[in-house]
Amino acid sequence: MIDKYESGRLIQINGKVFHSDVKIVGDEVKGNWWRRQGHRLDAADIKDILSTRPEVLVIGTGYAEQMEVPATTRATISESGIRIRAENTKSAVKTFNRLRKEGQKVAGAFHLTC
Repeated sequence: MIDKYESGRLIQINGKVFHSDVKIVGDEVKGNWWRRQGHRLDAADIKDILSTRPEVLVIGTGYAEQMEVPATTRATISESGIRIRAENTKSAVKTFNRLRKEGQKVAGAFHLTC
């Protein structure tokens, strides 16, 4: 579960604090996550998530929603049978925790800034 998110500053997951973008794949937290094209999420950036086939992928697009999730990336996720929820990171954290609490198999990709 995500314990805390401070817009543009940090995210705390299971007691550990991260100051850069993170992915949650199964029970593993992958910190210091970078995308090939900065503020654009490509399918290659989440290949590890796609291979685990979660029911839902929650994407935090930043506090000002500056990370783009192009139609081609959305299509790849959908074609993999994965539902997608892309929203500002503050909302995405709440969505992730709620879905996890409901028992859904959920993965996350969170951009902390902008």
